Amino acid sequence: MTAYVVAHVQDVTMSLGFIRYLKRVGTTLTPYDGRFLAQGGTAEELEGRWPGRTVVIEFPDRESARKWFYSAEYQELAELRRADSVSDIVAVDGV
Repeated sequence: MTAYVVAHVQDVTMSLGFIRYLKRVGTTLTPYDGRFLAQGGTAEELEGRWPGRTVVIEFPDRESARKWFYSAEYQELAELRRADSVSDIVAVDGV
């Protein structure tokens, strides 16, 4: 079943490290058949507050999403993201 990683990224400091993260994160998806469906951009708040950026990544299944997230390649980059932002990240199954 298709799964999605959804990230709500806030309080971004656009440092050289964060820029490096943005430039390299896409290449970490390929071995896990992941692809961006939404990557930042401006969100329209229809109800409540949603400060920050939203990222949605599609994977063939939750196991692929987990393998990507916990992979050494991604975790190395994730340290750059963590240093310059606050993120809430979940994996959810599609319907």
